Amino acid sequence: MKKQTIYLLVVLGIIAAILIVFTAAKPAEKQSGNQTAGLAGGTVLRAMIGKSAPSFALKDINGNTVNLNDVLGKKNAVLFFTEGAMCYPACWNQMTAFAKDARFNSSSTQAFSIVVDTPQEWRRIEDQTPEMRGAQILFDMDRSASQAYGVLTLPSSMHPGSFPGHTYFLIDKSGVIRYAWDDPMMGVRNDAIWQAMQSLR
Repeated sequence: MKKQTIYLLVVLGIIAAILIVFTAAKPAEKQSGNQTAGLAGGTVLRAMIGKSAPSFALKDINGNTVNLNDVLGKKNAVLFFTEGAMCYPACWNQMTAFAKDARFNSSSTQAFSIVVDTPQEWRRIEDQTPEMRGAQILFDMDRSASQAYGVLTLPSSMHPGSFPGHTYFLIDKSGVIRYAWDDPMMGVRNDAIWQAMQSLR
């Protein structure tokens, strides 16, 4: 019985050593402007960097159509794909932060928050939360833009396949995606995105 115990401990020790070596050798997934915290999201977003941004034409809360191609050529565009109405306060905080930040509402850069909700939902929200009124919200109710950008199954999505989570894209004036970041921590990232924009100049 004693020999069997010693043998078992030796085997377990060998297995533990192998696992430690394997883990140490495995490259860590970096968290940067071009990658996400999760391997799946990182792979998807890395593949989009340097490529032309999928175009879209989405309605704003006033029923006006915003065509991405009409914005590009004049401005850089920041797209924030968000879970929207149900994501309080994290997504609301980021949307409000963009609305209040002149860096993202200028002659050179415009930030858009893209939701899959209805305009009626956001009218109610804006009536109750006036500070949200400055947010440039676009409505992707058929999820076509969200699918084109691959944001429905990233790590930040709490309802995979149905809702985006908390994902950013920076598109330069020529229509090329220069920065992408999926953020499962769902923070307010104005400064990080602005810093990434400065590195493009």
